[in-house]
Formats: sequence, structure tokens, C-alpha cells
Amino acid sequence: MKEACIIFIFPGRELGVPMKILIILVVVLTMSTKKAKGATRAFFVFGDSLVDSGNNNYLPTTARADSPPYGIDYPSHRPTGRFSNGFNLPDLISQHIGSEPTLPYLSPQLTGQKLLVGANFASAGIGILNDTGVQFVGILRMFQQFGLFEQYQGRLREEVGAEEAKRIVNGALVLMTLGGNDFVNNYFLTPVSARSLQFTIPQFSRYLITQYRNILMRLYELGARRVLVTGTGPMGCVPSQLATRSRNGECVAELQQAAQIFNPLLVQMTREINSQVGSDVFVAVNAFQMNMNFITAPQRFGFVTSKIACCGQGRFNGVGLCTSLSNLCPNRDVYAFWDPFHPSQRALGFIVRDIFSGTSDIMTPMNLSTIMAIDSNMY
Repeated sequence: MKEACIIFIFPGRELGVPMKILIILVVVLTMSTKKAKGATRAFFVFGDSLVDSGNNNYLPTTARADSPPYGIDYPSHRPTGRFSNGFNLPDLISQHIGSEPTLPYLSPQLTGQKLLVGANFASAGIGILNDTGVQFVGILRMFQQFGLFEQYQGRLREEVGAEEAKRIVNGALVLMTLGGNDFVNNYFLTPVSARSLQFTIPQFSRYLITQYRNILMRLYELGARRVLVTGTGPMGCVPSQLATRSRNGECVAELQQAAQIFNPLLVQMTREINSQVGSDVFVAVNAFQMNMNFITAPQRFGFVTSKIACCGQGRFNGVGLCTSLSNLCPNRDVYAFWDPFHPSQRALGFIVRDIFSGTSDIMTPMNLSTIMAIDSNMY
């Protein structure tokens, strides 16, 4: 990505009005080139199924969303590997920042100039801890996602040179979504788990934060300078937990308690890292409150329910997986949850709205609109 430069030379002539117009045009063209260069900000995505855009399609794992009715509302109306009826969280953020959607890193289409858009390294089923999601077998744990990120940077250097590659990585927006699986698919996976014998819920939350800190510091070492870090959502209110743990559809207290302990610790940890590195690199996203807004008052957001998944079976459509044999609602836009675990595309739209314009209680220390304004001329 070389910056265009147009030079006009007028030897031995005094600048008349037409020539002044030409020189003004040169300046405008150069400024426009710089603006266009800055407008295509790269976007990198790390984490779990909430942000996986299809990496697990290429892996030997059971954690997959590659069969109908997943993708029913995607433009192609076909499954893409996204755990959504249509677009997922990274897609909607990309749309808001005016970027192409990031391709899964394992996609063979991610070559050449596509590398400049960024990449999605997320893998459904993973957690902060390496022992989270072992039941899903061949998933990309965080150290593997970072290994691929290093590989990506090598490919990017070959494409645009070392200096430009560094600028792209440092100037990128990054999304990191972890934590939910460490509770749902580890600590609370069975009535008595190895981790629940080892830790109380507060102890486990603090342990997760120490490990998450290591992950974020490694991401900083790899060049990330603006990272959205989402906390866990209201894990006790998703249809899968209502189906298996609640008596009358009430949110499960233990899981809600875990989220309410973990999330403030996450905010505190990101503040401490920012203080340590001397910049607001990490931005804590209060996904718990963002989700609770439409879970507690679904009708206000145009949903008929926040308890029943659109696709599933059993109580609250929350038992098992979403498959072609599942119950399927005719209108996904009036359901807050698409499947037993994941919000619908429309619900994600409200979350992205809050990411962009939310107040300091849900976006700490600033929302994405502020970030984009601050960073517009930085890189």
C-alpha cells in the first residue's frame, strides 16, 4: 500500500491563477489519498463461538455451525460457520466501521490484498483456560490463535513490507471475546467438575482474570494497540441454562453470580494494564448489561420472548443443538436468542449499537465512536 504522490513542476514561470488551482488540486489529491489510506482500518478477531466466522469449519471438532438452519438469514441463506441465523458480532462491527467482513484465518480465500482487511482467528468452544472445551477436541485455543496471528503478520510483511505491516497491525481494531465457556463448558459443565472442586466461584473468577491478563499482555506484545475486551454475558439467562437448571424459566442464580463477580474484575484488570502501558489500549465491554437490557424487557426491543430460542428442542428450545430437525421459528427478528446459546442477529445489532454509542458504565473507558474519532489521524 504505497501512498500516491503527484508532482507538477513549472520552471521559470510565475504562478498564475490556473497554476494555483493545479497546485491546490495536488494538495487535495494527496490529502484524499492519506484519508483513504486511513479509512481502511484492519480488524482482528479472537475468541470463541460468539465471534467465530468459520474457522471451525476447517477443524476436526464437533463445535460447528456448518449445517442448516445456521445462516438462514445470511445473504447466501446458507450456513457459513457463524453461530448465528445471519451475521455475527464481528460482521456487524465491520459494517459500522465501513470495512469488509474479516475472513476466517483458515479460509483459503484469505490471500493477497484480503490480508490488509484483517483476519478472524476465533474458534468456537475455547476459553481463557486450555482445559476449557476439551470435549470439542480440535479447536484453536488462545496460544494457537496467537501462533496463527504471528504467521499472519509474516504473510502481511511479504505482501506490503515490514514497515507497512507494522502500521496495519498497530492501527487495527481488535475484538477479544472470552470467558463464558470457562464457566458453562468447564466449571459448571457437570454438577461436580474438577475446577469446582479446586475453586469457589469467586476464586475461580479471580484465577480466570490472572490468566486473561496474560493473554491480553501477549496480544499487546504482538502489536495490538486498540482492543475491545468483552466480559461474559448473563450466562444464567440463556435458553440452554433455563432448560437444564431453572424451575420456571428464571435466570440461574449461580451463573449470574459468576458473571457479576468476573465482569467487574475484568474492568479493573483492563484499567491496570492501561495504566501499566501508559495508554488506553484495552476497552472493557459490558456485555452482561447489554444483553440484560433486552432479556429483562424484550418487548421494548421488539422481541416476543427472550427465554425461548428460535432454533432448538425441549424446554425453551434450549436442549441440545440447533439442527435441521429442530423446532425453527418463522421470524428470527422477534427472538432475542437464535439457538440455546447465542443471540439472534437482530439482538446482536443492539449490542453493536451500545458498543458504538454506549456510556461509560458499559464501555470503559470509552465507546467505539470515540475510539474511531481519536484514532482517525493516529495511524
